Amino acid sequence: MTDKVVILGGGPGGYEAALVAAQLGADVTVVDSDGLGGSAVVTDCVPSKTLIATSELMSEMDGAAELGVNFHDHEGDAATGIRVDLARVNARVKRLAADQSADIAQRLDKEGVHVVTGRGHLDGPGRVVVDGDSYDADAVLVATGAAPRTLSSAQPDGERILTWEQVYDLTELPTELVVVGSGVTGAEFASAYLSLGVPVTLVSSRDRVLPGEDADAAEVLEGVLTRRGMTVLSKSRMESVTRDGDVVTVRLTDGRSVQASHCILALGSVPKTEGIGLQESGVELGDGGFVTVDRVSRTTSRGVYAAGDCTGVLMLASVAAMQGRIAMWHFLGDAVQPLDLTQVSSNVFTAPEIATVGCTQQSVDTGDIVAEVVMLPLDGNARAKMQNVKDGFVKLMCRPGTGIVVGGVVVGPRASELIHPVSIAVAQRLTADQLAHAFTVYPSMSGSIAEAARRLHHV
Repeated sequence: MTDKVVILGGGPGGYEAALVAAQLGADVTVVDSDGLGGSAVVTDCVPSKTLIATSELMSEMDGAAELGVNFHDHEGDAATGIRVDLARVNARVKRLAADQSADIAQRLDKEGVHVVTGRGHLDGPGRVVVDGDSYDADAVLVATGAAPRTLSSAQPDGERILTWEQVYDLTELPTELVVVGSGVTGAEFASAYLSLGVPVTLVSSRDRVLPGEDADAAEVLEGVLTRRGMTVLSKSRMESVTRDGDVVTVRLTDGRSVQASHCILALGSVPKTEGIGLQESGVELGDGGFVTVDRVSRTTSRGVYAAGDCTGVLMLASVAAMQGRIAMWHFLGDAVQPLDLTQVSSNVFTAPEIATVGCTQQSVDTGDIVAEVVMLPLDGNARAKMQNVKDGFVKLMCRPGTGIVVGGVVVGPRASELIHPVSIAVAQRLTADQLAHAFTVYPSMSGSIAEAARRLHHV
């Protein structure tokens, strides 16, 4: 008898689970209301990183003169600057997001997955209802995602007060921008628009940018951003955001106010778990309405699994996808390993990028993990010098005695690519010596990873 699987949500947690379930012979139905690919593809990861790709180019062009590159107009005179056509940028953003969503739809269709458009809810643990139609299921996967958090005192209008999902409708660059929130999303948009030539003020309620990231990495990033002209208001809590015509005013709790043409709200996320019958079906919701799951994605209701941002485990597309795959491997009896967050690599797409994997410097400093740490600045790397890279570092952490690599941080251009060898080392429990003995290209940024590993060698 063929197992029936119904998946609520077509984001990474949902569509990756659907592909696994279909591969293992299940009858799979995906119920989706927001566009296949979910926020990761339609409104978040793919769009934001496409915008950031343009900002990265602008950052590189900013230092072109030091590499001997000058710009001239058609008459041979020196050009005074370069500008971004935001309408074209955002048109490309939307086109790439739509194309990626279409690719996912094509793949699901090819694998025989049924896709139902609509908003589904549970009618008990073994049934899903979509617009009056019922679907029986041997297993249900809840992958409904999350939405931008807003406050009554800071309501987005989609024109000048914006969530990160609404910025792609802009056709002209802001004349000034305030970003409220200094977490990953806020830092990424602040960095991107700064690179696009927009004066940016970043409002942070904490004492530094990226309070949840490696402190050394955050210090480098904040130094770069302020050097390039960003105003960072640390320990400053937003009280309200209002608009009067073309002027947006952000009032702070200490009485100060900041005015700009636009404001982006980066206040975190809330799970899309209300009104879909979860608690009525025995699914426990934790703080903030996130679905409670174990390491194989099970909820408290038998036969109901959950994956992705609605669980609040770690809001990354890669984690959502793995949670979804694990759920299906577990339910359908395939080999499965529980989710291990110590092996998750992540990246902050600022300029410079910040990539991390494994244990953190904070866990070492507090004594939760015993590890030796080496930090190697990139400014001594030959390739970095050639490319005029002056900011960034490689940090490696290994167990004393065994030398097993347990974590790492890379700050620099394309850190998201450079972290991979460290991620492999952490996942495969390689020693610093094993990482050091692998050949690297000379000159290359990755050479600094090998050099850092060599400095962890003990006779």
